[in-house]
Amino acid sequence: MPVKKKVTSNPSTPLRASKKQITSEKIITKKQTTTKRMSGLSVPVYSLAGRAAGTLALPKEIFGKEVNKKLLAQALRVYMTNQKNVTASTKTRGEVRGSTAKIQRQKGTGKARHGSIRAPIFVGGGIVFGPKPRQVRLELPQKMRKAALLSALSAKAGDKGIFGVSGLEKATGKTKEMAGLVKKIRGIGEIKGSALIVIAEKADKVVRGVRNIPGVNVMPANQINAYEVLRHQMLLITKEAVEGIREKL
Repeated sequence: MPVKKKVTSNPSTPLRASKKQITSEKIITKKQTTTKRMSGLSVPVYSLAGRAAGTLALPKEIFGKEVNKKLLAQALRVYMTNQKNVTASTKTRGEVRGSTAKIQRQKGTGKARHGSIRAPIFVGGGIVFGPKPRQVRLELPQKMRKAALLSALSAKAGDKGIFGVSGLEKATGKTKEMAGLVKKIRGIGEIKGSALIVIAEKADKVVRGVRNIPGVNVMPANQINAYEVLRHQMLLITKEAVEGIREKL
């Protein structure tokens, strides 16, 4: 009769975790990682004079989304196509100026039969299938436009290209004032280049202040789109503009 071996557990040997325990550990780790990644959605704020003025918390539901590159490519194509204005125009044989008389008799000349000097076969005649002014228009559903804007804002936040600004309501409209603010932020941040200033509503003095600064533009929060966000390397945004974007979405 075979002898059954008695297996005793060694206290020094680690026990194998159950499937339920492993799943729970994975979930906890995933939650911790997500919280750690999302908890850093705050950007430094600079005053009109270029001094540090605290931080600005960015909503995770706007600036913490997963970036959809295919959707961004589609949104940019639609936007750029809709900016085109096809004005090229040619004249058909009915629009070309010239005589309507038959240029030669039908028979007896030994030549091919012709009727009008404005025919496309002659130099100076009309153009066949030439371009005409037309409006090129592509449509993108509203949900896709909003999702593309969220992806663009999240990508910009991930690249550390967003900075907060305050005190723009006190702007005097001087180019030197706005140029100093942009130069200060360019010297601090990792990203240097063109900048888009997003404000809650249109401010004439801010617009006048950046009008002569190359690569710097101003846009109200209710007009912001994925193309403008990605076209500029830096995004300077006010606290009120963040709320405006939230209302827009």
